[in-house]
Amino acid sequence: MTEVDLAGRVVELVRRLAGPGAEAEVVVTRADLALTRFANSFIHQNVAESGTTVRLRLHADGRTAAGGGSLVDPDGLTALVERTLAAARLCPPDPAWPGLTTPTPVPSGAAVDEATAAASPDERAARVRAFVDAVDGLEAAGYCRTAYRSGAFANSAGHSAVGRAAEAAMDGIARAGGADGVARQSADRLADLDGGALGARAAAKARAAADPIELPAGRYEVALEPAAVADLLQNLAWYGFNGKRHAERQSFAEPGAAQFDPAVTLVDDPPHASGLPYDLEGTPRRALPLVEAGTTRAVVHDRRSGAEAGTGSTGHGMVGASTFGPLPHNLRLLPAGAPTAVAAGPLSAGVTGAVADPDTAALVAGMARGLLVSDFWYTRVLDPKQLVVTGLTRNGVWLVEDGVPTRAVRDFRFTESYPRALGPGRVLGLGRAPVRQPDRMDGSWWEAPALRLASWNFTGGASG
Repeated sequence: MTEVDLAGRVVELVRRLAGPGAEAEVVVTRADLALTRFANSFIHQNVAESGTTVRLRLHADGRTAAGGGSLVDPDGLTALVERTLAAARLCPPDPAWPGLTTPTPVPSGAAVDEATAAASPDERAARVRAFVDAVDGLEAAGYCRTAYRSGAFANSAGHSAVGRAAEAAMDGIARAGGADGVARQSADRLADLDGGALGARAAAKARAAADPIELPAGRYEVALEPAAVADLLQNLAWYGFNGKRHAERQSFAEPGAAQFDPAVTLVDDPPHASGLPYDLEGTPRRALPLVEAGTTRAVVHDRRSGAEAGTGSTGHGMVGASTFGPLPHNLRLLPAGAPTAVAAGPLSAGVTGAVADPDTAALVAGMARGLLVSDFWYTRVLDPKQLVVTGLTRNGVWLVEDGVPTRAVRDFRFTESYPRALGPGRVLGLGRAPVRQPDRMDGSWWEAPALRLASWNFTGGASG
């Protein structure tokens, strides 16, 4: 039975078991996920799973409940409807129920690369081999993954949608003594991931990170590589452009206000990559400008938060939105000028190991004294309203003097307001070569070029 057939069958069961007055929406998703992991420069695990999930949300007698399952035979579908209906009868009344998505055209979405959808372990292993060979004797670890999803949506209002998506990603570390270098990338096609180029980049950064010095805490001008910028985008998405948090006045976002530097344009752009073209509520997913030339334009909504705000859904219905709020999952920081090719190639002539690509090198060249930061991790929000975040650097920090990285630096802890750091007059440079960074959440990614900022507040050593 296809995903379309399964979704229609569940809607029919709701009508039969809950009566014609019940409202139901059904999402059926088949996922084929595969992961090849390596450590100590050897592949130690290759795993794959394939499964179909069915998620049902129904509104009956003024009450709403949701349920899910992976049993798609007639008995399993009947049990799903029965237990979701039983849960709804125990729930409190839901006067804010926004209703169902009415029949609406849904775009077909980006083309799916069939070779990625059907990728074999050997094809992933070949990229791992290229990565390991490129680190040239250093210790290497990481993964290469592929994913294929197909799905269907149906509701009792007569709306339906279908979609397919494929994705590949590679994330690897090279280690030289106690110093690590990282390279990672996500793409619609496995063929676009060059394990050798990523391995060469990680190895060059690891070697350049040897013998770090310790610098005092304080504010430094910084050049952030795309991996670090991705952390900014993720936290801005989750805590800033979240429609529920905005309604609760827990977000910094003020639509219509010039809150960012004019160089900043942020777009939540699901159609930019292969992904399902509809959200959990069947709303079409389209590109949504969140910041245009420094001015905040929008926050995202599902049907419930959009109804409360009087604006409608922006296509961001998701599991957990009623609790945490709707989130952008495909945020892009648009590059300066016309973007060049993705910065995933080998080191160019004249570029040092610390500076892994010409795009970042151009930003570093303009710094009199500052820091080059490869990556952030373990970031946690201290103040959601101002989006003050604390976290650590990792995988390489370097002191830059007169446009040249001169010494590796020990990792820092930082505490910084992300909107403040990107505020008017604080963006000193933006690269032209965006790199898409993988995320652990299904269908999520963050795409950005390197970024140069006037200051970043480092509060002490990583162990402090």
